[in-house]
Amino acid sequence: MPSRTRAAWPLVAVFAAGYLAAYLLPTVVGRLSAGLGLTPAEAGLVGSTLLLHSAVAGFALASRVDRYGPRRLSRAGLLLAVGGYGAAALTAYVPLVVAGVAVGGLGSGTATAVAAAGIAAQRDPHRASSLGLLAVSATAGALYLTLPRLGGGHVLPFAALATAAVVVWPATGRLDSAGRGGGGGVAGRSTAVPLAAGAREAPLPGRRPGAVLAAAMFCWSMAQNALWGVSGRIGTTQAGLSEITVGAVFAVGLGAGLAGVIGAGALGARLGRAVPIGAGTVLIGGCIVVSSSARGLLDFAVGEVLWNVFYPVVLSYLIGLAASLDPRGRWAVLVGSASSLGVACGPVTGSLLSEHAGYPGMGLVLCGLLLVVAAPMTAVALHTSGRPLVPGAVRRRGGNPAAVVAGAAPSGTRVPQIGAPEQQVAEIPPPLRPRRRAVRDRASKALAS
Repeated sequence: MPSRTRAAWPLVAVFAAGYLAAYLLPTVVGRLSAGLGLTPAEAGLVGSTLLLHSAVAGFALASRVDRYGPRRLSRAGLLLAVGGYGAAALTAYVPLVVAGVAVGGLGSGTATAVAAAGIAAQRDPHRASSLGLLAVSATAGALYLTLPRLGGGHVLPFAALATAAVVVWPATGRLDSAGRGGGGGVAGRSTAVPLAAGAREAPLPGRRPGAVLAAAMFCWSMAQNALWGVSGRIGTTQAGLSEITVGAVFAVGLGAGLAGVIGAGALGARLGRAVPIGAGTVLIGGCIVVSSSARGLLDFAVGEVLWNVFYPVVLSYLIGLAASLDPRGRWAVLVGSASSLGVACGPVTGSLLSEHAGYPGMGLVLCGLLLVVAAPMTAVALHTSGRPLVPGAVRRRGGNPAAVVAGAAPSGTRVPQIGAPEQQVAEIPPPLRPRRRAVRDRASKALAS
């Protein structure tokens, strides 16, 4: 295993544990409706509660991962996930289920925030994010194949989420546990530098493109999960498929998504970020229309599988784009939290649109929304340099590379950007040697006398 992959695997594991709840959203919503007697809208609201609390945790921790330390935060998040999802699995009393879902969502959001900050500090954040999506897609695909064969009810999905948090726990020991300035990195590879006493935190760079990307990601994720939250009901009610068949389609789709993520990782930055983000979003919109209009197995499978191919590919480039805006990972966490907020609104949006416009009408509305947000996301991708700051690149332009990568440059310091033209260097004469200085001083005294 390459050294870079070995160094990133704890972050990948924590990322997968935090992101798994969003991937299991269709089965969670479907099991809540079937097992607890909730209406589709009520079940979607519970799913939105989970993801909303995940987003809240991300917003709250966006600039605090360094302060509390990634190991401490990740373990706190995993404990919340085990307690919350475990409690939701052990009771059928709806208020307690909702409370457990909320606590588990806070845990998932905390784990995701730690992983996002650490991925942004990696030399190649796109590769690290691709590995994270690869891990969560493989895990979710295996669960979609397994859970329908183990029985119904809401217990199994929540038990699976709690178990995933337990399995990932040992990986947190490899995260840097340094308190302040921990950098969210892996032990032995952290690039962060502790802030000096009295030093102010570096201002958040790229505020305009970051804000545009966060707003676009909210809409982008809401459209994705509006379909994802009702995909199970589309398959069982409109397409007339059994739950086992629908689960198999989801598993095949996530398996195809693995191929897409692998392809995105191999492609890297050869096409830049603008083309995969813009063209991929347009293709996703077409897949949503096909899936939401499905009347049989073929249409449903084609729409879901192709959609699951393109979705993680575009998402990996968006995560890399957010990471490139701030090497400390603050924009990565903020954009990820905006995405989680959109995910949280997705089930309710999908339920309301499908109830009032039907599934095909819902698909057309979501496709139109994606076409609208594709333009600003592509513009942000074109505006950025296309690669993160790395110590070698900064060193070629001067300055303190460690401080720049950690975002700990003193306030008011102008940091040269990647691709900036070389600045003229003024020649400074070296200081006089001590012998020449002594001769000059004796000559000055002789003239004075």
